[in-house]
Amino acid sequence: MKASYLYGVRGKQLFLTLISISCTTILVWKWENNSWAPPLVSPDSSSVEITHTLFNEVDDGASKRYQDLEVFEHPRNEECNYAKGKWVRDKNRPLYSGFECKAWLSEMWACRLTERTDFSYEGFKMRNKTIALIGDSLGRQQFQSLMCMLTASEDNNLFEVVDIGIEYGLVKANGATRPDGWAYLFPTTNTTILFYWTTTLCELEPMNISTAMHLDRPPRFLATYLHRFDVLLLNTGHHWNRGKLNEHHLVMYIGGLPVVDKKLVMMGNAKNYTIYNIVRWVDAQLPQHPKLKVFLRTLSPRHFVNGDWNTGGSCDNTNPLAKGNQVANMSSKSGDEVAEGAVRGTKVKLLDITSLSKLRDEAHISKYMLKASPGSNDCLHWCLPGIPDTWNEVLAAQI
Repeated sequence: MKASYLYGVRGKQLFLTLISISCTTILVWKWENNSWAPPLVSPDSSSVEITHTLFNEVDDGASKRYQDLEVFEHPRNEECNYAKGKWVRDKNRPLYSGFECKAWLSEMWACRLTERTDFSYEGFKMRNKTIALIGDSLGRQQFQSLMCMLTASEDNNLFEVVDIGIEYGLVKANGATRPDGWAYLFPTTNTTILFYWTTTLCELEPMNISTAMHLDRPPRFLATYLHRFDVLLLNTGHHWNRGKLNEHHLVMYIGGLPVVDKKLVMMGNAKNYTIYNIVRWVDAQLPQHPKLKVFLRTLSPRHFVNGDWNTGGSCDNTNPLAKGNQVANMSSKSGDEVAEGAVRGTKVKLLDITSLSKLRDEAHISKYMLKASPGSNDCLHWCLPGIPDTWNEVLAAQI
């Protein structure tokens, strides 16, 4: 049986609608037309096939755009596995464009504002809630995508969104390029969307000439404001390398003391330790916050070929799904085994985006960076609109 996301963008006021029917799905509706969708699954159905709108197919002279992912559900007594499926075509346009969503979307990620000519990569009603995304620049991309999706790119409707960053201490410090995060309130529904920047998901404590990176402590921001969140999405990964550690003079600590264990100070082991620790810490807080839904997002894949980001690596493919449209491993196993292992046995859920994102190597910024030296390529971050929109749709379905 098939069903699809329905999107209505017919008015100025948009907000979040949560509808839980068998496997949860999300519809974005207009305030004035709050219709309901038919059930996705018949009561006697033992298994279903659900089609989720993800990326658009638009004939603009470029290759066709893929916007649907067919997701194959396990039998009805198990949870839907939104990470497994295949990309299929959809003729709907994107929910927003780089031209229109200037209020939230960074120019460096809006590929329609660059010299790029192919765009084949394109393809909740929640009240009194706070949705917090805490993580690195990939998390920031997902946050900007969510803001664009919720405002439908209507920059002239900024009066409907209020900057409340000061309530969370998210203000730009003197000399800083940007604040440590952003928080925006949708007054119509009293819903807040928030992003906080942390590359490591652990507490950083400035010392005299270095910064202590406490692998066994959550970011102070998270510990301080957790009680205000209703949905929490965590991510980390790509900043865990020796170059970043040395650049920022970070020293690993556990139990208030520098780490001396030679195995633990290895970057991969330190990252895994921190991911497991933050998940266990959040899980231990859930009895005090029974309405809080927590997700750990899996690693967003890189697509550098013939080198890395600093050695001439590139991602020049513009042909959508050149390696196929179906996630190769259709089992329940995640493409990020560390994240999957960290949430096992806890109430923290996995937002599994790794395998489905691996198929979209054509959707990165690539060589179309606004400010970059010749030969530079960004095969880590995604064009927006783009793949992070899909992550948000999967997140909405899981909520």
